[in-house]
Amino acid sequence: MTTRRNFIRKVTMGTVAVSVGGVLPGFSAKSYKNIVGANDRIRMGAIGVNARGSALTGGFAREKGCEISYVCDVDSRASARCIADVQKIAGNTPKGEKDIRKLLEIKDMDAVFIATPEHWHAPAALMAMKAGKHVYLEKPTSHNPAENEILREAVRKYKVVVATGMQRRSWPNVRNAINEIHEGIIGNVYFGKAWYTNNRASIGKGNMVSVPEWLDWELWQGPAPRVKDYKDNILHYNWHWFYHWGTGESGNNAVHFIDLLRWGMGLTFPTQVSSMGGRYRYEDDWQYPDTQVINLGFGDNKMITWEGRSCNGKSIESSSVGALFHGEKGTLLIGGGNAYQISDLNNKVIRDVKSDIAFRPGDTRNPSQQLDAFHFTNFLDAIRINAPLYADLHEGAISTTLTLLGNISQRTQSTLKTDPVNGHILENKAASRLWSRQYEKGWEMKL
Repeated sequence: MTTRRNFIRKVTMGTVAVSVGGVLPGFSAKSYKNIVGANDRIRMGAIGVNARGSALTGGFAREKGCEISYVCDVDSRASARCIADVQKIAGNTPKGEKDIRKLLEIKDMDAVFIATPEHWHAPAALMAMKAGKHVYLEKPTSHNPAENEILREAVRKYKVVVATGMQRRSWPNVRNAINEIHEGIIGNVYFGKAWYTNNRASIGKGNMVSVPEWLDWELWQGPAPRVKDYKDNILHYNWHWFYHWGTGESGNNAVHFIDLLRWGMGLTFPTQVSSMGGRYRYEDDWQYPDTQVINLGFGDNKMITWEGRSCNGKSIESSSVGALFHGEKGTLLIGGGNAYQISDLNNKVIRDVKSDIAFRPGDTRNPSQQLDAFHFTNFLDAIRINAPLYADLHEGAISTTLTLLGNISQRTQSTLKTDPVNGHILENKAASRLWSRQYEKGWEMKL
């Protein structure tokens, strides 16, 4: 029997020449969606459309052969804005739905993207896979390491396409840089350094207030054990800094560049993890460190370190974010954008690859719109024509686990010994208790 998804792939293969050549002459992005074959486009649901989710909506709405058909958010204001944005960008009017459970019952929806708060990432992705939907999951892939193991098993069980928001794996020059490393341009790479710097303000001491009329606080908490009282300094971004819902700056930003280092150095799980830091700058409700150094050891001859400074924006290598690969023959630098530089052991620059596509550091919503389009296209091509994913769930989950291990080391004030096969914590009961979490009754993650 020919299913709608199989038909999408057949139609796409037949029109690949058009897609490679771009939008047909005389057609706008909006009108392109209305030509022959529009009824066979990939219909997506947008889950979590504030901030980064809004940017993902705009990105996928601009993709040829993709339609944002449904919008799901517990914030009624965010849903309304998102629906209006899609109307302006693509010309169609998505249907709104507050409850993800009802959204995932919709039969004519092929895929979803998930850009919710982090405590929702893994549970939402699992629910979507069980409903037979392809998934684009924003980083980090999970709130705790155990969820990553469940997600990796779910991909194998439900046989859907699951991409992760490690978008730099699709940026052309970044891919070239990693390829040069693999070809030995700087010899054996034994040390990788990544960083993130910013000047974030204090979140203050939150006041107990009534839940806003535009917010479904019960659904926002979803799988997390209930917090009855609502504070005015949690939504919409500050949840990142609370243990209950977020993963701190490491899950928020370190994951991108630890992922690059791990990719370039050919690493998976470490044998040792340590972290030092604290909430040094302000006295407020922020729980995770604002200053943190995570060290990851891989056997006897390779290591990665990440330096995070949320409240001191002094850049490193003239970039607020980046990764350095140190090898036997020299060093390769990838900054925030789609560019890289190679230096020899005497600090002489031997290659300087630049990019005309800009990256906007500090933009929490959409720092790399043009570049991210490469990543969105890769996800859609994986659905249409079985193209290999540049950042699949397997890779995203490993990189996320590394950052979460750093957080566990920090919270337990201990150096972790870990199993290089699966990342499991060894001989440390206090740390092992943070490998997973408790869920609100009825929201447990079950395959």
